[in-house]
Amino acid sequence: MIEKIISEINLDLVFKCNEFSQFSNKLKDSPNKLILESNFWEKVFLSWIKIILKKDDYKLPNFIFEKKSFSLGLQIISNQEIAVMNRQWMQKKGPTDVLSFPIISDESLNHFDHIELGDIFISLEMALEQSQDYQHSIYREMLWLASHGFLHLLGWEHNNDLDLGNMLNFQEYLIKQLD
Repeated sequence: MIEKIISEINLDLVFKCNEFSQFSNKLKDSPNKLILESNFWEKVFLSWIKIILKKDDYKLPNFIFEKKSFSLGLQIISNQEIAVMNRQWMQKKGPTDVLSFPIISDESLNHFDHIELGDIFISLEMALEQSQDYQHSIYREMLWLASHGFLHLLGWEHNNDLDLGNMLNFQEYLIKQLD
């Protein structure tokens, strides 16, 4: 892998989190509370952007590696809300864990220093359920879902088992870099 030195990178995060008082007992300890805070997510996404920009051997659009300023949206929503979105935009019934809506479509944005990546929506209810199913913390599950959505915003697709395996391995790498 080729390492690059990167200059100052800016991130504009639009963060929205619904009120989830019904889950307050599951989110009361310090690491889990972080998943509902904008500052936490700004640090996470900025860290991931810097990791990705330091290397140029990923299957991502080349023009991403020359950007200095990024923006994206993250919303933590309910199963009901994500089910509506899943039906409307993906033509699938019921809730899902994460939906991503990337804006990057081609290199026509190449002449701008700033790039809008798109929006990520995560169902907190689904994340809580999956964290129990996989026997890990809600903190870890939210990072997992956010990293998956984030890679989709950067143009990563998983149309076959090999691509999915590579994406899941890279998600694990991104999460481990936060430790």
